[in-house]
Amino acid sequence: MRYGTINFEYAADLSTREPADDGPVYMVNFMKYRESADYDGVKGADQTAPAGISGEQADDLYNPTEVLHKIGAEVAFFGPVVAQGSDGEWDRMGIVRYASRRSFMEMQSRRDFKEKHVHKEAGMLYTIVMGTTPLTDHVPIERANHVVFELTASPQSGEPDSRTARLNVEGTIMGDGRVWGELTMRWVDEVPTLEPTERGGDVMRVVARIAIDRMGKLLTSN
Repeated sequence: MRYGTINFEYAADLSTREPADDGPVYMVNFMKYRESADYDGVKGADQTAPAGISGEQADDLYNPTEVLHKIGAEVAFFGPVVAQGSDGEWDRMGIVRYASRRSFMEMQSRRDFKEKHVHKEAGMLYTIVMGTTPLTDHVPIERANHVVFELTASPQSGEPDSRTARLNVEGTIMGDGRVWGELTMRWVDEVPTLEPTERGGDVMRVVARIAIDRMGKLLTSN
Protein backbone atom coordinates (compact mmCIF):
# COMPACT_ATOMS: atom_id res chain seq x y z
CA MET A 1 0.00 0.00 0.00
CA ARG A 2 1.61 3.24 -1.10
CA TYR A 3 0.23 5.42 1.72
CA GLY A 4 1.42 3.27 4.61
CA THR A 5 2.87 -0.03 5.77
CA ILE A 6 0.51 -2.86 6.70
CA ASN A 7 1.15 -4.62 9.99
CA PHE A 8 0.49 -8.20 8.87
CA GLU A 9 0.81 -9.61 12.38
CA TYR A 10 -2.00 -7.39 13.64
CA ALA A 11 -3.99 -8.07 10.46
CA ALA A 12 -3.79 -11.80 11.18
CA ASP A 13 -4.97 -11.19 14.74
CA LEU A 14 -7.96 -9.17 13.48
CA SER A 15 -8.85 -11.83 10.92
CA THR A 16 -8.67 -14.85 13.20
CA ARG A 17 -10.28 -13.65 16.43
CA GLU A 18 -12.73 -16.18 17.81
CA PRO A 19 -16.19 -14.70 18.40
CA ALA A 20 -15.80 -15.04 22.17
CA ASP A 21 -12.65 -12.86 22.04
CA ASP A 22 -13.95 -10.43 19.42
CA GLY A 23 -16.26 -7.46 19.74
CA PRO A 24 -16.50 -3.74 19.03
CA VAL A 25 -13.33 -1.94 17.99
CA TYR A 26 -12.76 1.74 17.22
CA MET A 27 -10.51 2.26 14.21
CA VAL A 28 -8.81 5.65 14.60
CA ASN A 29 -7.52 7.33 11.42
CA PHE A 30 -4.89 10.07 11.26
CA MET A 31 -4.94 11.31 7.63
CA LYS A 32 -2.61 13.36 5.44
CA TYR A 33 -3.57 14.08 1.81
CA ARG A 34 -1.70 14.60 -1.42
CA GLU A 35 -1.90 18.13 -2.76
CA SER A 36 -3.32 16.66 -5.99
CA ALA A 37 -4.96 13.25 -6.30
CA ASP A 38 -2.82 10.74 -8.21
CA TYR A 39 -4.69 7.85 -9.85
CA ASP A 40 -1.68 6.67 -11.89
CA GLY A 41 -0.86 3.10 -10.99
CA VAL A 42 -3.86 2.68 -8.68
CA LYS A 43 -5.31 -0.78 -9.22
CA GLY A 44 -8.95 -0.56 -10.28
CA ALA A 45 -8.76 3.07 -11.39
CA ASP A 46 -9.81 3.50 -15.01
CA GLN A 47 -10.36 6.30 -17.50
CA THR A 48 -13.30 7.60 -15.49
CA ALA A 49 -11.02 8.62 -12.62
CA PRO A 50 -11.60 12.35 -12.08
CA ALA A 51 -8.81 14.69 -13.13
CA GLY A 52 -7.63 17.87 -11.46
CA ILE A 53 -8.96 17.19 -7.97
CA SER A 54 -7.16 17.47 -4.65
CA GLY A 55 -6.29 14.55 -2.42
CA GLU A 56 -8.94 15.68 0.03
CA GLN A 57 -11.57 15.75 -2.71
CA ALA A 58 -10.58 12.21 -3.70
CA ASP A 59 -11.07 11.10 -0.11
CA ASP A 60 -14.53 12.69 -0.18
CA LEU A 61 -15.30 10.44 -3.18
CA TYR A 62 -13.99 7.44 -1.21
CA ASN A 63 -16.45 8.08 1.67
CA PRO A 64 -17.54 4.45 2.42
CA THR A 65 -20.54 5.32 4.61
CA GLU A 66 -22.92 3.07 2.66
CA VAL A 67 -20.57 0.09 2.96
CA LEU A 68 -20.10 0.73 6.67
CA HIS A 69 -23.86 0.76 7.16
CA LYS A 70 -24.20 -2.61 5.39
CA ILE A 71 -21.75 -4.29 7.77
CA GLY A 72 -23.09 -2.68 10.94
CA ALA A 73 -20.27 -0.15 11.37
CA GLU A 74 -20.72 3.53 12.18
CA VAL A 75 -18.71 6.72 11.79
CA ALA A 76 -17.99 7.72 15.38
CA PHE A 77 -15.97 10.87 14.72
CA PHE A 78 -14.89 12.98 11.77
CA GLY A 79 -13.36 16.41 11.46
CA PRO A 80 -10.62 18.58 9.95
CA VAL A 81 -7.41 19.23 11.86
CA VAL A 82 -7.20 22.85 13.02
CA ALA A 83 -4.09 22.68 15.24
CA GLN A 84 -1.31 20.20 15.93
CA GLY A 85 1.94 19.80 17.76
CA SER A 86 3.89 19.22 14.55
CA ASP A 87 2.74 21.73 11.95
CA GLY A 88 1.40 20.31 8.69
CA GLU A 89 1.62 16.65 9.71
CA TRP A 90 -2.12 15.82 9.54
CA ASP A 91 -5.22 17.07 7.71
CA ARG A 92 -8.19 15.12 9.09
CA MET A 93 -9.18 12.77 11.89
CA GLY A 94 -11.72 9.98 11.64
CA ILE A 95 -12.94 7.15 13.85
CA VAL A 96 -15.16 4.23 12.80
CA ARG A 97 -16.72 1.80 15.26
CA TYR A 98 -16.92 -1.73 13.88
CA ALA A 99 -19.09 -4.38 15.50
CA SER A 100 -16.13 -6.77 15.37
CA ARG A 101 -12.53 -6.99 14.23
CA ARG A 102 -13.44 -9.66 11.70
CA SER A 103 -16.00 -7.36 10.08
CA PHE A 104 -13.30 -4.72 9.58
CA MET A 105 -11.05 -7.24 7.83
CA GLU A 106 -13.84 -8.80 5.78
CA MET A 107 -14.79 -5.36 4.51
CA GLN A 108 -11.43 -5.07 2.74
CA SER A 109 -12.39 -7.80 0.24
CA ARG A 110 -15.89 -6.48 -0.57
CA ARG A 111 -16.34 -5.39 -4.17
CA ASP A 112 -18.30 -2.26 -3.22
CA PHE A 113 -15.53 -1.24 -0.83
CA LYS A 114 -12.75 -1.83 -3.37
CA GLU A 115 -14.57 0.32 -5.90
CA LYS A 116 -14.49 3.22 -3.45
CA HIS A 117 -11.01 2.52 -2.13
CA VAL A 118 -9.31 3.58 -5.38
CA HIS A 119 -10.13 7.18 -4.43
CA LYS A 120 -8.52 6.82 -1.03
CA GLU A 121 -5.38 5.38 -2.55
CA ALA A 122 -5.26 8.23 -5.07
CA GLY A 123 -5.79 10.94 -2.47
CA MET A 124 -3.93 9.81 0.64
CA LEU A 125 -0.28 10.75 1.09
CA TYR A 126 0.10 8.80 4.33
CA THR A 127 -2.05 7.62 7.20
CA ILE A 128 -2.01 5.84 10.54
CA VAL A 129 -4.93 3.51 11.26
CA MET A 130 -5.09 1.89 14.67
CA GLY A 131 -7.48 -0.40 16.49
CA THR A 132 -8.52 0.92 19.90
CA THR A 133 -10.82 -0.13 22.73
CA PRO A 134 -12.09 1.80 25.78
CA LEU A 135 -9.69 1.56 28.70
CA THR A 136 -12.57 1.65 31.18
CA ASP A 137 -16.25 2.57 31.48
CA HIS A 138 -17.17 6.06 30.31
CA VAL A 139 -19.75 8.59 31.40
CA PRO A 140 -21.79 10.68 28.90
CA ILE A 141 -19.66 13.28 27.16
CA GLU A 142 -20.75 16.90 26.98
CA ARG A 143 -21.13 18.54 23.58
CA ALA A 144 -18.25 20.74 22.43
CA ASN A 145 -16.73 22.30 19.31
CA HIS A 146 -13.38 20.53 19.11
CA VAL A 147 -11.55 17.41 20.25
CA VAL A 148 -7.92 17.27 21.34
CA PHE A 149 -6.26 13.95 20.51
CA GLU A 150 -3.14 12.94 22.43
CA LEU A 151 -1.51 9.73 21.22
CA THR A 152 1.44 8.28 23.09
CA ALA A 153 3.62 5.19 23.03
CA SER A 154 3.78 5.11 26.83
CA PRO A 155 0.88 4.88 29.31
CA GLN A 156 -0.98 8.07 30.18
CA SER A 157 -2.57 9.15 33.45
CA GLY A 158 -6.00 10.47 34.35
CA GLU A 159 -9.54 9.16 34.38
CA PRO A 160 -12.33 9.61 31.84
CA ASP A 161 -14.96 12.20 32.66
CA SER A 162 -17.67 14.21 30.91
CA ARG A 163 -15.05 15.79 28.64
CA THR A 164 -12.42 13.05 28.42
CA ALA A 165 -12.25 9.59 26.87
CA ARG A 166 -9.37 7.15 27.17
CA LEU A 167 -8.63 4.38 24.69
CA ASN A 168 -6.13 1.53 24.60
CA VAL A 169 -4.29 1.05 21.31
CA GLU A 170 -4.26 -2.69 20.71
CA GLY A 171 -2.49 -2.47 17.35
CA THR A 172 -1.72 -0.36 14.29
CA ILE A 173 -2.99 -1.93 11.07
CA MET A 174 -1.52 0.78 8.82
CA GLY A 175 1.27 3.14 9.71
CA ASP A 176 4.94 4.04 9.61
CA GLY A 177 6.37 1.45 11.99
CA ARG A 178 5.79 3.32 15.22
CA VAL A 179 4.13 1.43 18.08
CA TRP A 180 1.44 3.26 20.07
CA GLY A 181 0.01 2.58 23.53
CA GLU A 182 -2.81 4.94 24.51
CA LEU A 183 -5.05 7.63 23.05
CA THR A 184 -6.79 10.33 25.08
CA MET A 185 -9.58 12.42 23.56
CA ARG A 186 -10.54 15.69 25.27
CA TRP A 187 -13.59 17.73 24.26
CA VAL A 188 -13.06 21.52 24.33
CA ASP A 189 -14.94 24.62 23.20
CA GLU A 190 -11.90 26.66 22.12
CA VAL A 191 -8.79 25.57 20.27
CA PRO A 192 -6.00 25.28 22.87
CA THR A 193 -2.33 26.07 22.42
CA LEU A 194 -0.53 22.74 22.04
CA GLU A 195 2.91 21.83 23.30
CA PRO A 196 5.11 21.21 20.24
CA THR A 197 5.89 17.59 19.35
CA GLU A 198 8.70 16.12 17.29
CA ARG A 199 7.57 14.77 13.94
CA GLY A 200 8.19 11.03 13.90
CA GLY A 201 8.40 10.90 17.70
CA ASP A 202 6.46 8.90 20.27
CA VAL A 203 3.85 11.60 21.04
CA MET A 204 1.30 13.22 18.73
CA ARG A 205 -1.14 16.01 19.62
CA VAL A 206 -3.89 17.07 17.23
CA VAL A 207 -6.99 19.27 17.53
CA ALA A 208 -9.89 18.51 15.18
CA ARG A 209 -13.00 20.60 14.66
CA ILE A 210 -16.08 18.43 15.12
CA ALA A 211 -18.06 17.65 11.96
CA ILE A 212 -19.45 14.30 13.14
CA ASP A 213 -19.29 13.17 16.75
CA ARG A 214 -21.03 10.07 18.10
CA MET A 215 -18.24 8.97 20.41
CA GLY A 216 -20.02 9.87 23.63
CA LYS A 217 -23.12 7.92 22.69
CA LEU A 218 -21.19 4.90 21.43
CA LEU A 219 -18.77 4.71 24.36
CA THR A 220 -21.62 4.67 26.87
CA SER A 221 -23.65 2.08 24.94
CA ASN A 222 -20.97 -0.64 24.76
